[in-house]
Formats: sequence, C-alpha cells, structure tokens
Amino acid sequence: MHFDWPYFWHQLLEPNGAFLEGLWLTIMISVGGQAIGLAIGLPAALARRSKMGVLRWPARAYIFLMRGTPLLVQIVFIYTGLAAAGILRFHDIHLGGLTLAGNVQAGILALGLNEGAYMAEIFRAGIDAVDRGQTEAAKSLGMVPWQILRYVVLPQALRVVLLPIGNQFNIMLKNSTLVSVIGVSEMLLVTETINSATFRTFELYSVLALYFLALTTIWGVVMAQVERRMDRQPDDSAIDAISQPMTETA
Repeated sequence: MHFDWPYFWHQLLEPNGAFLEGLWLTIMISVGGQAIGLAIGLPAALARRSKMGVLRWPARAYIFLMRGTPLLVQIVFIYTGLAAAGILRFHDIHLGGLTLAGNVQAGILALGLNEGAYMAEIFRAGIDAVDRGQTEAAKSLGMVPWQILRYVVLPQALRVVLLPIGNQFNIMLKNSTLVSVIGVSEMLLVTETINSATFRTFELYSVLALYFLALTTIWGVVMAQVERRMDRQPDDSAIDAISQPMTETA
C-alpha cells in the first residue's frame, strides 16, 4: 500500500471548507450536549436522593434507561423513532442567518439526555462524598435545607465532580461521531464523503484521528490547569459556607 504523504499533509494542514464546517459542528454538538447534560444532571441527582418517591423513582428510571441502552440506539430512536410514531418531528430552525437543522437538534438532544444520566450519577457521588458532619453542623446553626445545599454541600461537591465532568466532555467529543448515523455532517461524515470520492481511506481517517486527538489533548491541557489551581486552593469552603450565611442573616 502506498501512503500519499503530500495528500495527507494537505488535508491535515489545509482542510477544505466542508471539513472545517464539520469540525465546528462537532464542537457545537459536543458543547450543546454537555450543556444539556449538566442542566439535567444536578436536578436528577437531587431527585435520585430525594425521600419522595414521586421524585426518586422517575429519576431512577431515567438513569436506568439512559445508562442501560446504547447511545446509538437512543440517537436513532429520538430522531427516527419518535417521528415514525408521530410523537415528535424535528424541523429546521432559522435564527437570523443561522439554520439549525432538525437532525442536529435531535443529535444534541440525544447526546444531552444520555449525558444527563451520567452527570446525575457524578453529582450524586459528589454530594454523597461531602462529610455528613458538615450538614449536621449547618443544621445546628439553624440553616434550612436549601441553605445547607447551596452554601455547604454544593461548593464542596463541586470540587469532587469538576474533574469527572471534564472527563465526560472528552467522551462527549468522541461520542459526537455517532450522530453521523442520522446524517449530521460532523467530521466523521464529512470524511466519509470525501473518502467516497477520493478513496484515500488511510490518509483521510488518519487526519480525522489526529484532529480528534488534538481536540481531546487541548481539553486535557485545560483540565490539567484547572486541577492544578484546585490543588493550590485551601479546602476551607465548608467553614466559609457555614459562617457566611449566618453572618448575612445576623
């Protein structure tokens, strides 16, 4: 097999417009899916820990369903299955000069719903990691449950969950390739289209792999900086969290 180095370097260093649009779409889908996952994750985690069955059992069912079925199946079900059943059909949305295609909306929603289940478990683990003595101390100071959650539990849980959330975004970047199955022209589908015309399979998929490696590496560097900053910060949030609200209400 002959590896076409000039073609490889050209595609790597001077990608065409379609590939760059696919790169932008990959990033947009990943960010959108992660944002939805975060928005769902914390409420689902709180519902999962609730003593009220009307909140706890739906949260458990959602987490069980999303974590127990393949993401690819979820993507196809949300875009194709719901439309076939007449439940939900995604139409293109036009915002000024931008158009958000229906399949892109479905892809972002599917990724976000799936991610929300994993975020829920991450948040739940972070909340459970907070020393119960902290909440007991807050109760003894007269703080109500929402104050304990806001000022004591969540600030400490955030330190625990921040890095796992960063790792999940890395996974989200790679999982974004799955939306190609519903026709979203992210990097993988663009690469497949170019390959069907050029048959430079090895060169093109090598370029694709390197672009994904660059994205995940850049994000890894960002998270490493966040981790170093967290390590340098003293863990006195619990003391501040308990004393600050009481000072404000005094």
